[in-house]
Amino acid sequence: MSGRLIAAVGRLPATRSAAVRAVRQYHQLPSGGILRADAAVRATRRRMWFPVNNFHNAVIVRNASFARFLPRLVVKFIRIPAMAGGVMIGGLAWIQYQATQAGNYAWDVINTTKDSVTNTATSLFGGAKGIADQTMQGWKNTKEQVELPEWMQKILRAQEEVGTGKGDGPGGEEPPKQSRAGAAVAVGASAAAYGYEQSDNDPRNPDESAKDDQMMVLTKKMIEIRNILARVGQSSTLTLPSIVVIGSQSSGKSSVLEAIVGHEFLPKGLNMVTRRPIELTLINTPDSQAEYGEFPDLGLGKVSDFSSIQRTLTELNQAVPDSQCVSDDPIRLSISSPNVPDLSLIDLPGYIQVVGQNQPLELKQRISELCDKYIQAPNVILAISAADVDLANSTALRASRRVDPRGERTIGVVTKMDLVDPGRGASILGDKQYPLRLGYVGVISRIPAATGLFKKGNVNLTSTITRNENSFFSSHPLEFGPGSDVQVGTSTLRKKLMHVLEQTMSGSLQSTSDAIRQELEEATYEFKVQYNDRPLSAESYLAESLDAFKHSFKRFSEDFGRPEMHELLKNELDQRMLDLLAARYWNKPIYDLSIPIAEPNSLVDLPKADPDSLYWRRQLDASTSALTKLGVGRLATTVVASSIQSHVDALIGQSTFVNHPFARQAITEAASTILNDRFYSTSDQVENCIKPFKFDIDMEEREWTTGRDHVQGVLKKELTACEGAMKDLETNVGGRRKLREVINFVDKARKGDVVVEGDYRSGAGGFSAELLAKGREAVFLRDRAEIIKMRMLAVKSKQCANMKNKYHCPEVFLDAVASKLASTAVLFLNVELLSEFYYNFPRELDMRLGRHLSDDQVEKFAKEDPKIKKHLEVIRRKELLELVLEKMESLRQLEGLEKERITRGGKKGAEKERARWGIF
Repeated sequence: MSGRLIAAVGRLPATRSAAVRAVRQYHQLPSGGILRADAAVRATRRRMWFPVNNFHNAVIVRNASFARFLPRLVVKFIRIPAMAGGVMIGGLAWIQYQATQAGNYAWDVINTTKDSVTNTATSLFGGAKGIADQTMQGWKNTKEQVELPEWMQKILRAQEEVGTGKGDGPGGEEPPKQSRAGAAVAVGASAAAYGYEQSDNDPRNPDESAKDDQMMVLTKKMIEIRNILARVGQSSTLTLPSIVVIGSQSSGKSSVLEAIVGHEFLPKGLNMVTRRPIELTLINTPDSQAEYGEFPDLGLGKVSDFSSIQRTLTELNQAVPDSQCVSDDPIRLSISSPNVPDLSLIDLPGYIQVVGQNQPLELKQRISELCDKYIQAPNVILAISAADVDLANSTALRASRRVDPRGERTIGVVTKMDLVDPGRGASILGDKQYPLRLGYVGVISRIPAATGLFKKGNVNLTSTITRNENSFFSSHPLEFGPGSDVQVGTSTLRKKLMHVLEQTMSGSLQSTSDAIRQELEEATYEFKVQYNDRPLSAESYLAESLDAFKHSFKRFSEDFGRPEMHELLKNELDQRMLDLLAARYWNKPIYDLSIPIAEPNSLVDLPKADPDSLYWRRQLDASTSALTKLGVGRLATTVVASSIQSHVDALIGQSTFVNHPFARQAITEAASTILNDRFYSTSDQVENCIKPFKFDIDMEEREWTTGRDHVQGVLKKELTACEGAMKDLETNVGGRRKLREVINFVDKARKGDVVVEGDYRSGAGGFSAELLAKGREAVFLRDRAEIIKMRMLAVKSKQCANMKNKYHCPEVFLDAVASKLASTAVLFLNVELLSEFYYNFPRELDMRLGRHLSDDQVEKFAKEDPKIKKHLEVIRRKELLELVLEKMESLRQLEGLEKERITRGGKKGAEKERARWGIF
């Protein structure tokens, strides 16, 4: 029996070495999918602590006879790990082959198969572990009863030292390779979860689960409060902390953020691409599987394509000019997904050491100042450093120490952990020279390169990064295992960020709450004193403004009717009548200084002319025809429509809409739309109604008398206009005396008393060409005034009192014709244009400024008035502050429930402890 026992003991180290190699080969497989079999790991742990094997019980009962079965058990112990290792290696190789060939569709199938193989293999390892533990326990009991030689006891003591990991180094800090192998066999399949406790199926007891869920609710509500406070104002006291991400360029800062989100969305490039702060708000949406981002300031809506988000961020950053390079104007981005935690992050431009050729010399200082602005208290600092760079050279840690010398609100993140030796990586994470109260977290956030023929599409990268980190950290259990007292993994970082942010926000709630109450008191006082507690909203302000404008328009519609339209049209036709009189009866402009040709029929001779003179009859008939055929329909419609539009503009100027460009444009367009729609039909109707006057005009004595009285006023206005133009010429020439001299010279030249040589372009008689032009104009105005005075006397004479002498009094006849045209046109203008406008315009206003305006447009309209904007801001500020206080009250209730839960949990734990030790 002693020989067999010695042989079995001699083979025991080889058995452990084979198992170690199998386990290491298992961990070095590229996929690492089986490492996530946490359910099997839990089963293994239960078997480790609660043995139920009948054979083990037999050993406990019969310790003295256990030594006979030891060789047989050792043989089984050799076969079981070998078989399990072969099954795992073959299964994983088959999984890798299927993943390479199948692509996207086969991915889910592979995961299912992988999980099945994982459960089987892990169960086998668990059985081996249980048997090994039972065997060792039985051996300890047996060796106490069996007397062994001295040399055998030395071998066993040495093997026990190897198995327990005791080395020769001081304190066991650097264990030898043999101790690592023994530890790997001891942990067995549970090594799959080392360093990465937060896998998708993370085992949590009910208390831990409730605590995490409660924390998520608190964090979500605090981030919601933070977003509301950001809308209240710019006061630094009204802000809850965020997590500010800093680090040098190429330190892996962007990769960490993308690993947390699970998508590539940040700008990428060889040069400096992050030029503006990115305020990133992550929103967990457990009830929805959709993943999308939103830019609140851009109004792009929900963007589901993360490559589009990346392009937008790149464009916004590249918009910063090269001469400036960085800007403190933040980009706000929110990402909603069921796969992200509730976090508030701020990504900043990376620190640089050397300024580029095309970059400003002060760029390094600008980036430092921008980062210092954001890393002030109470914000949490996420200092990113690469593992292959000494922490003493970490720019992020150096910057955080300036504002947080004790390291109380700084989390150190060490990236690229796979680029350094595991021992060095563990020493970095446990660094004591640059201690941080919140500690360091090691991550491998770099996305592994895709292998195989098929490439996965726009999917969440969290699982890929999780498997990659799990594969690396679990393959080094001594450096990154639970006993190593280091924190590793992106999932660990996510949870840590949630805890730290929740605690930091909770810590600042009281001071923020006090500041909010003070701000609310100030806003309430301002609202009461300045605005007398008068409630106001953008919608009510728009409705009141619109009602006031409609009331003004109603008064205008009552004052503007047929008489006003007749007056407008008659004034316009009077001007056309004067143009005809000037063209056919009055004097012509003077273009040169030559002697004018004498006219056979002078207007001076008209009162004494023969009533049957064909010349004067022809003049009057042609003038009348020109007046009736000048397009009275279009002219009348244009005049009235222009007048209505002008009155509407005047009403806008007198209303509150004068300070609102959008509303002014909407009202103007509403009026012009209605007028344009009715323009052509109205002008056609007016033109048709005056068509009989184009051939023959019947006139009554009453109309003649009215025309005679009215035309005197028209001629008087024309005379006043001529005299006013003459005074303007005197002013421009330099005085009445000088103008008179020029007029005398022009008169002499036209009479032939002065011989004028040349073409007058260079002047004549000592006067310049420009002065001579003024003189000719003055002569024309003087003659025109004399003619008008003469015709005014003729109109007042007895000759023009009789309608039969209409050829001697063309002014009276044309005025009476213009009155008939205006009266007839107004009848149709009132029906076709004015009544339709009065009916449709208020309804068009409701369409443009009422029901069809969005909330943003109404808000924009109200804020166009500075006074109303300030009033609304006070009310909005007051309402937001009241809302924040209400939400803070709900937070206190949640915190109270949490404390009550902790208290109940403590009492239950104490009762369990008492029950456990009660038997003693």
